[in-house]
Amino acid sequence: MAKHSSEHESLAKTTRMNFLFDWYEPLLTDRQRTYMRYYFYDDYSLGEIAAEFAVSRQAVYDQLKRAESLLEEYEEKLGLYAKYEARKRTIRQMRETIAQLPEEQRRSLEQSLEYLEQLDRS
Repeated sequence: MAKHSSEHESLAKTTRMNFLFDWYEPLLTDRQRTYMRYYFYDDYSLGEIAAEFAVSRQAVYDQLKRAESLLEEYEEKLGLYAKYEARKRTIRQMRETIAQLPEEQRRSLEQSLEYLEQLDRS
């Protein structure tokens, strides 16, 4: 059971970092952006990144930890991920309520919700 929980936490952290990186990427250094892309998007190991850039594994680790800390600081100050999650919850609740409405009303409201979801995807 502990392994499953640990895997879930790791996946949740990766997902969170991907979202934070998407929103705050321009605020990181070039090196931090590159290491984050390799590690979180391309699934490179620390050793593979270190070999690619001829640096130590520790240097890669330190850069990634610093980048993660910065992303968390930006999120703490700006709250883009928290607002995104709140929008998702609200849209889900609205869909549940809309499902109980007559077809005619439901169609129009569903289009509006679809538009709101599109804003987050673009």
